[in-house]
Amino acid sequence: MRFSSRVDISAPNAIARAEQTAKEDGIALDKLNDSNPTKFELAPRSLPTEYAAQPRGQYEARQQLADFLAERRGRESTRPDAQPVDPDRLYLLSSTSQAYSWLMKLLCDADDVVLAPKPGYPLIESIAALECVHVITYQQRFDGSWIIDTAQLESLLNGPQGGKIRALVLINPNNPTGSYVKPEERKTIVRLCAEHGVAIIADEVFYDFPVEPFPGNARLAGEPGVLTFALDGLSKTLAAPHAKVGWIEVSGPGHDVEEALKRLDVIADDYLPMSDIIAGRLPEFLAEAAQQTARVRDRVTANAAMLRRMLADDPHGLVSMLRMEGGWNALVRIPSVLDENEVVLRMIRDHRLTGQPGYFFDMTSNGYLAVSLLPQPDRFAHNIAAMLDTVAAMLNE
Repeated sequence: MRFSSRVDISAPNAIARAEQTAKEDGIALDKLNDSNPTKFELAPRSLPTEYAAQPRGQYEARQQLADFLAERRGRESTRPDAQPVDPDRLYLLSSTSQAYSWLMKLLCDADDVVLAPKPGYPLIESIAALECVHVITYQQRFDGSWIIDTAQLESLLNGPQGGKIRALVLINPNNPTGSYVKPEERKTIVRLCAEHGVAIIADEVFYDFPVEPFPGNARLAGEPGVLTFALDGLSKTLAAPHAKVGWIEVSGPGHDVEEALKRLDVIADDYLPMSDIIAGRLPEFLAEAAQQTARVRDRVTANAAMLRRMLADDPHGLVSMLRMEGGWNALVRIPSVLDENEVVLRMIRDHRLTGQPGYFFDMTSNGYLAVSLLPQPDRFAHNIAAMLDTVAAMLNE
């Protein structure tokens, strides 16, 4: 596996080596230059604990998270070859957005390439631009359901830019298509990435919200076949965007994992670990996770069913829903003779309702709108009715 030259893991100097030897021998060294005020009875009463910098995040919190993830993985009956959850392979950080940034620093030099799905959420391209990394999109195609064009992936990896590709991003399930990575797709992608020395970045924040999945879905977290960084967090699990707790779980062949952890520690140490204040509340958050996930799943499933009914009952029959397997959003197809922008602008004017057209997500043709499945049922029904009214009115002009 290839890593960026931006992360310095050169050999420690003589003092650092002597400090490490003393630590291994159980010798506690005092520090002439220790500037940690919590060691000297200067911490505020509201934060009485002593601060101990741990780049991957507070170990106790990582252990609690590992227990939670292991229990969840057991319930899901995921792939039997998935590697066990190890707190030493977990990194706590504020969000999956931050995780993307760290991993691009880890894997990519300036002008290197990351592969990302199309349609897809524009966040990846935005973060990549900040890291001076290029994004090449690979296609998801719709034929009754969404599939990843693995032949195109193989062509890209073997193409003229193949030597610059450092990571492949998988969104499982994808946003906004709501499609999980299928078992055969996964098998092919893992093989291709292993052959080309390309890491997988698997964003699985929506995994817990299946709507109409195919059999055989599994998380990429714990994937043993290639270096894999699985991203997840509490903002989706708890339906709380302001709960900025995310994590990276590292898995794959032992040597690659060891090298990745060594370099990722440098990045984590430079950016400092998650606040102990937040880490201390992690058990409380995790205790709410199952109830909150079920609550959101019920809402999403019910609204997806309502959307199908409303579209089927619409006397004009102008709008259809693309199959979604999971997540919080659905894509609806409107007549392509209508401009997506104009439809949204008309909804704003006539119904005080805005939306996101398909081109926001790099849909390959005109005629799509993204629909959130989160609103309360009455509000959701009102918004869908407004969308249908807008489409019908524009076609009748």
